[in-house]
Amino acid sequence: MTTFSQKPAEVVKKWVLVDAEDVVLGRLATIVANRLRGKHKPSFTPHVDDGDNVIVINADKVKLTGQKYANKKYYWHTGYPGGIKERTARAILEGRFPERVVQKAIQRMMPEGPLARRQLKNLRVYAGAEHPHEAQQPETLDVVKMNSKNKRSA
Repeated sequence: MTTFSQKPAEVVKKWVLVDAEDVVLGRLATIVANRLRGKHKPSFTPHVDDGDNVIVINADKVKLTGQKYANKKYYWHTGYPGGIKERTARAILEGRFPERVVQKAIQRMMPEGPLARRQLKNLRVYAGAEHPHEAQQPETLDVVKMNSKNKRSA
């Protein structure tokens, strides 16, 4: 018996819609990262991009547990000496691009490398409930019903 290895030409990609309203950020990110990698499929092959295309809507309504909303810091460097910058999760979620919190959480749960960068191009995150991908007829993935801990009410 030989080990199954999927070829890139045999990959079948689906479109999946995920509503992030009142969903805990880390739990959402793990589910979406696994979908992007294709680990939910029995045909998963680590070196082939066989994940689905994932659309995340209502990214601005995602929840963080504990004191992370006020205390979690996101760091980046400008490239200049002394150019380390920081911003809290609250400032990003209330700011101009609230979908970046979800994008960074998902990106940081993926492995580093060229394959993960290619798989991240299959991710579309929108702050509101509108998205321009109706023509792809995405199937809805209900993250809240997967586990009772996925939803945060307060």
